[in-house]
Amino acid sequence: MIIRNETPADRPRILELVAEAFATDEVPADEVVEVPLLQQLFDCADYLPGLSLVAELDGRVDGHVICTRGWIGDVPALGLGPLAVTPEAQRDGVGSALMESVIAAAEAAGEPAIVLLGHTGYYPRFGFVPASSLGIEAPDAAWGGHFMALPLAAFHSGIRGPFRYAEPFNNL
Repeated sequence: MIIRNETPADRPRILELVAEAFATDEVPADEVVEVPLLQQLFDCADYLPGLSLVAELDGRVDGHVICTRGWIGDVPALGLGPLAVTPEAQRDGVGSALMESVIAAAEAAGEPAIVLLGHTGYYPRFGFVPASSLGIEAPDAAWGGHFMALPLAAFHSGIRGPFRYAEPFNNL
């Protein structure tokens, strides 16, 4: 497996794999909301090319993760998501490799925190904790413990307040 930065040439495949990864019996692949969200994230001012990574297996892109600029109060931070792995490559460590790589890239960039809305059984293994325990408020209080944050080396206790995602998240 190779983890690398995505390129514009990867985007059609990324959108395809995101549709595959998020499709369910109730939501067909052509209605997955993460696809238009991701298209908008690629095109917005908050897109950070160094934090959009793909997992390549045998020359094929089978996973993707992206962090975009967000804010905790007025402090720049990162919003993670979506993270997607094709169904046939799930449970093989692809998602974990993408998460570890994007966390390392965020740390190297001097970011203070990564924030996400996600599964409480998955993200704590990477050090994510309920964001409220760090004084970070969810955009929607109903998210509860699913709204999590990972404090990085640049984080300090003065970084508190409401979290704001990149603008395309407001279109969901």
